[in-house]
Amino acid sequence: MTERRAYPSDLKDDQWQLVEPLLLEWRAARAEGRVPTTDLREVVNAILYVARTGIAWRYLPHDLPPHTTVYGYFQAWEADGTAEEIHNTLREQLRRKKGRRILPTAAVIDAQSVKASPNAPDATQGYDGGKKVKGRKRHIATDTLGLLLVLIITTAGVQDTNGGKLVADELAATLPTVTKAWVDAGYKSKMIAHAAGLGISVEVVSRDAEQKGFVVQKVRWRVEQTFGIMSRYRRLHRDYEALPSRSRSMIHWAMVNSMSHRLTADPNKVGQYLHSRPPAAT
Repeated sequence: MTERRAYPSDLKDDQWQLVEPLLLEWRAARAEGRVPTTDLREVVNAILYVARTGIAWRYLPHDLPPHTTVYGYFQAWEADGTAEEIHNTLREQLRRKKGRRILPTAAVIDAQSVKASPNAPDATQGYDGGKKVKGRKRHIATDTLGLLLVLIITTAGVQDTNGGKLVADELAATLPTVTKAWVDAGYKSKMIAHAAGLGISVEVVSRDAEQKGFVVQKVRWRVEQTFGIMSRYRRLHRDYEALPSRSRSMIHWAMVNSMSHRLTADPNKVGQYLHSRPPAAT
C-alpha cells in the first residue's frame, strides 16, 4: 500500500512520540488477546484534521481511517478520560520544560460564548444576553503560561460569576496548589467570596476607562492567548458537538496539538507558539 501524503494537521514523528506511549498503554489494557489493526496515529491525525479544518466527521478524506472508526475512538477516549489524561500529561511536561513546578499555584479565569450546532439538544444551549449568542459557554482556567487547567462547558445563559464558581470548585478539587487567580470585571463579589472560601484569592483586573482600542491587560492576556489558540481550529469556531462532553474532548485534542508543537519546537526558531511577552500597557 502506498504511503499517503501528509496533511498539515498531521502529528510529526517527535510529536507522536509524546502521545504514543499513553495510547499504547490504553490499547494494551483492552487488547484481550486480539491483534489490533487500526493505526492509532492515523486515528489521532484524523481527529486533528477535523479539529483544524472544521469538517463533519463523514467528510474525512478516504486515505484516513473510516469516519465511523475515528469517531468511535474519539468517543471512547472522551468517555474514559484518555484524551484529558494525554492533555494533562503534556501540560505537566511543558511546565517542566519551562522551568515551572508541575503543579501550578496561580490561574487566570475567563469565559467564552460560542454558537452551537443546530444538532445540539436544546437543553444544552442557552442565550448569552450580553454577547447576544445562543449556544454554549466555555468556562476555563489557565496557568500563567496559558495552559489549560480547567474546562467546563455550560449553556451560554450561565453568568460568568456562576460559571466562575464552578471553575473555582474544580480548581480546588483537582489542583489545590492554586491559591491565586485573576479575573475580569465580569466576575462579581459572590464568585470572589466563593473562591476565597476555597482558599483562592481572586484579583479583578479591570480595564482603565481611559484606554482606547486593544490594550494588553495584566496577566489576563494569557487566557486570551489560549482562546486565540482555540480560534485556529475551525471546529472550535462554533460548538459543533452534540454533547458538551464531546466539546471538552475536542478542545483537549486541540490543546494537545498545540502543546506538542511547543514541546518539540526548535529553540533557535521563533514560531507562532514562542512569541515573547506582549509589552505592558503604558
